[in-house]
Amino acid sequence: MDVPGYLHRLGLGDLTGQPPSLPALHALHTAHAERVPYEVLEIWLDRPTTIDPLDSARRIVAGRGGYCFHLNGAFAELLRALGYQVTRHVGGVQGSATDPAGATANHLVLTVTGLPAPQSPDGAWLVDLGMGDGLHAPLPLVAGDYEQGGFHYRLRPSEAEPGGWRFDHDPRGSFVGMDFRAEPTTMAAFADQHRHLSTSPESGFVRVATAARRDATGVDILRTLVLTRVGDHPARTELTTRSDYFTAMADIFGITFADVSPAGRDTLWSRLTTAHEQWLATKSPA
Repeated sequence: MDVPGYLHRLGLGDLTGQPPSLPALHALHTAHAERVPYEVLEIWLDRPTTIDPLDSARRIVAGRGGYCFHLNGAFAELLRALGYQVTRHVGGVQGSATDPAGATANHLVLTVTGLPAPQSPDGAWLVDLGMGDGLHAPLPLVAGDYEQGGFHYRLRPSEAEPGGWRFDHDPRGSFVGMDFRAEPTTMAAFADQHRHLSTSPESGFVRVATAARRDATGVDILRTLVLTRVGDHPARTELTTRSDYFTAMADIFGITFADVSPAGRDTLWSRLTTAHEQWLATKSPA
């Protein structure tokens, strides 16, 4: 893996050669959240992806992002290359209160161990860049309530996964919570869900072109052509022109589509406007 290139993408070239530490892990996580977007646009560009962490890392170094299997998969490899003790876990995002809780394998979770601190005496930390509007920084893997930039989270033992953990999201979040199992796993555990999420007409990733970028005080979320700011200075904007969309993608999410042909951009814009019009048709005049 191109570790120097990855660190350069994160603006953290000065971390090369440093031993693992909690401050460095915090810097890596927050930089990744702020600079590498959560996004599903390769699906909308008809460019199938793998969940091989090295493939994901190459896309990140080249200026793109991905969803949990890509972001957490690549980040785990970066951390390992830097000497951190990283474990992958099977997780499951619960979208709404009517959805069942549990580790359905629709989410990859990371924990890092070996970094004791007053907040985490045994040195275990929840590391997760794949929840879109979720964590900005690592959380101590200790039951309790936490705040990050005005967002309130809770960690507690999972009721759906004995021995596992439950992350309860802020009420303003895009999902209710997430459960994950304690035991380690491999990327193979997520192959079926990746196939479903990237190809099924029932998948939210197929139905809604989503991008999100977390920072210290909030999150920017673009769902097809509706841009929302959650956190400080809440706002909602409809991107009505092609220029508005591609400018927002570049300025807010850092996605320039430099490797997409003009014809490919035309096709993407056509698909976005069609999906947006279909969504508007389902809304009441109110």
